[in-house]
Amino acid sequence: MATMLPSPSPPPTPRSIFSPRCSLQAPTHAHRVLDGAPQRRHAPAQRARPAAAAYAREIGACVRARRWCAACEAFAAMRAAGAAPDRFLFPQVLRACAGASAPRLAAAAHALAAKGGPALAKDAVVGNAIIAMYAALGDVGAAGAAFASLPEPDVVAWTGLVGAYANAGELDEAFELFESMQASGVQPDVISWNTLVSGFARNGEIGAALDLFDEMRLRGVKPRVSSWNCIISGCVQNARYDEALGIFLEMCEAEMPDAVTVASILPACTGLMALGLGKQLHSYVVRCGIKLSVYIGSSLIGMYSECREFAYARSVFSALDGERNVTVWNELIQSYINDGRMDKAGEAFNLMQRDGLKPDTVTYNSFIAAYARAGQKELANELLSGMINVSLKPNVISVNALISGLHQFGLCADALEVFRYMQLLNTADAKYWTFLDNSYLIQPNGTTITSVLSLLTDLKLDRLGKEVHCYALRNGLTSNKFVSSKLVDLYGKTGDLLSAAIVFQGIRNKNVVTWNSLLAAYKHNRKPEVALKLIYEMLKSDLLPNLVTVQIALLSSGMTMALGYGRELHGYIQKNWPDVYPDTLASALIDMYGKCGKVEDARLIFERSGEKDVAVWNAMMSCYLLHRMPREIKKLFKLLEQSRIQPDPVTFIMLLSSCKQEGSMEEARNYFYSMEDLYGIKPTLKHYTCMVDIMGTAGLLEESLELIQKMPLELDACLWSTVLKACKLHSNLEVAAKAAKSLFELEPNNTSNYMVLSNIYANDGLWDSTESVRDAMTEQGLHVERQCSWLYLGTSVDSFEAGDLSHPAFENILSTWKDVASRMEQSGYAPQDNEPYCNVEVDPLSCHHTERIAVCYGLISMCGHEPIRVSKNFRMCKECHSSIKFISRDKNREILISDGCTYHHFNYGSCSCGDMW
Repeated sequence: MATMLPSPSPPPTPRSIFSPRCSLQAPTHAHRVLDGAPQRRHAPAQRARPAAAAYAREIGACVRARRWCAACEAFAAMRAAGAAPDRFLFPQVLRACAGASAPRLAAAAHALAAKGGPALAKDAVVGNAIIAMYAALGDVGAAGAAFASLPEPDVVAWTGLVGAYANAGELDEAFELFESMQASGVQPDVISWNTLVSGFARNGEIGAALDLFDEMRLRGVKPRVSSWNCIISGCVQNARYDEALGIFLEMCEAEMPDAVTVASILPACTGLMALGLGKQLHSYVVRCGIKLSVYIGSSLIGMYSECREFAYARSVFSALDGERNVTVWNELIQSYINDGRMDKAGEAFNLMQRDGLKPDTVTYNSFIAAYARAGQKELANELLSGMINVSLKPNVISVNALISGLHQFGLCADALEVFRYMQLLNTADAKYWTFLDNSYLIQPNGTTITSVLSLLTDLKLDRLGKEVHCYALRNGLTSNKFVSSKLVDLYGKTGDLLSAAIVFQGIRNKNVVTWNSLLAAYKHNRKPEVALKLIYEMLKSDLLPNLVTVQIALLSSGMTMALGYGRELHGYIQKNWPDVYPDTLASALIDMYGKCGKVEDARLIFERSGEKDVAVWNAMMSCYLLHRMPREIKKLFKLLEQSRIQPDPVTFIMLLSSCKQEGSMEEARNYFYSMEDLYGIKPTLKHYTCMVDIMGTAGLLEESLELIQKMPLELDACLWSTVLKACKLHSNLEVAAKAAKSLFELEPNNTSNYMVLSNIYANDGLWDSTESVRDAMTEQGLHVERQCSWLYLGTSVDSFEAGDLSHPAFENILSTWKDVASRMEQSGYAPQDNEPYCNVEVDPLSCHHTERIAVCYGLISMCGHEPIRVSKNFRMCKECHSSIKFISRDKNREILISDGCTYHHFNYGSCSCGDMW
């Protein structure tokens, strides 16, 4: 149980006109002194000069230490004392105004410079500093006006204005200015190029940034280490860690990384969980004598913490003794939070204050996120509302942390309520959000919308998702690639592929994350062949696949049984991950080889994987389950126990399913009860569903209903669907009616439930009941997804959809089938349906034998020794099963068919399913 975070004492009242929180709202007399009306108007000049020198030293020291607020205070005191900055001090004052994010003070300082006569107003250094100040404040218009006032802008002025537009995301304008600079006779230096490259990289235009980088070299400007750092930093800021790492490795061939490089690339190691490289960088810092600054130190602590090397993280923290700032303490606190040691995090919180540092918003956000993730919403809300008591204002990151944490714990309704509060104009109803008032509303940003869309995707709330989509459009948030990618994911997961494609097409400068969302959408909607084709389109756009892309491609290859494509992907993995496969890719490779009928290859991947996590073990068990090898699953489980890896809930689903294949009820009971007794895993609804399935298959339907009544969990559609299928197997109409009623209440729009019930009635010859089910579907406006089968040939996938006669080889396919049907009749078996498709419009619930057509096409288009691999989106009918058994014997062909329910391996006239599917 996490301890409550103690509240720090409020900060002391500031002695000067500026608060230590940098809310630079100067009182009236401060504005007067900045306007050039010093209170000590009659002070002797000789007393002002020594005072000016002292203030200049103080301001310079504060600026060098990046103590922007203190520098601004010293400047205000300087003016109150009757002293004025000269042309050498003014740039530092302007830099302090920008660093303190004080636009009003910046405007006053600019006005003071304008009133200082030609010595200041026309000075190029001061003018350049004014442009740089407005650029840092994001005021492009004021920067442009300052630039226009310069008689002859030099390269520094041009660079400052280019930076202003780049910082504002106006990249086209920035590039045009860069071209105009050269047209006016001013040649860009390396800093100018760095500014432009950095602007494109920070805004996610990595390809354009790299093109500019190459152009810089072609123009004879040698990139410095800082030039490389610009691109690396831009990649990291946009979470493009693979590209950041690639650019870093390329840089190492030409330049020695400096402290900024190390601090920039370490977050990429964190994002990729590349602990090995992170340790090498740490070693490089020590070996080269690079000072362990707070930037490098905090990045190292963050990297070690995320990679769960907490001892290393604390070791780095100890090495920073005397150099610790709030950022470093925040990283230590986050390290303890990641380690689940909230008591130690609270101690660090108190020690930080004893060290003379005040917790900031980031500190509080870490605790808010931790409490929310633990489901302690009251503590999280209390912290959020209590921030105002210690002179801190919660920001959008605070609220995002709360929403994301509540979602992760499963408190989805509470998370949605937080989002609703963010949009309230009248906050009187905001129960615990006492910090909100009409003058301070937190507006959702791209991260907020992404979190909310992720939540709605999990809940399959497409209608609310569309409302959030509209909100994002109204507020200009759809230009955020993460928002757009999550919208594609939402529509894909809720079955609206048309909307997903429309959103995808509207995204400018698509990146790998965007493509992955679309690929996953098609895979999720059982259109893996489209996903595989889209990968080629992605490659044509000069984007390299990342780990997620490869994983989706492997899973799609398995779904379509595209072994050749899967082997190509395997080769790509070996090239890019030569030492050890990442666990996610090892699992996906095992899945692909298993679904393509290559159990030996799947086992080889399993054996060659390094330190396997439980997901890799589960993937191998799933492969054995697919091929009806229950004994191998149990042997693997014994090895898992010996390896001291803790099994998870999925492991027991595999074990229970293997018991179903063996018909071993008693062994299933032992596994079911040992879950909690031996491993502390509470049975979930899926485990109960497995037990119901085992009982139903064994014909113990009444006993399965008794178990359902005793279940401590809320029943879902999957469980009742399992009961309904058992009723079909044993022709139990009474229990089938009960199960169907519950199913229709839970999933009124799921056509598969109607299909199963219709088939139960049809098998018993109850045609009136069959017709009534079909009428009910018509009344509900439900449409059955068209049956489709896929045959993988080389680098292409041929699809055969029910009722579609457009395949170019269709006449040859018909001829092949007629030949097969004739041979079947001669052998004493007459197929019931001689036509490949019956009328789809008349009878959408019947089997249309698309897998049989795909197999016939395989016979005429593939070599005689090649196995024919077909996948289908509907359960195979008995007619097709019998026909393909005959074909495998008659043609001496190995045929593998996955119908979404069972994996069928036909060989020598028999099937691996044992005619039980």
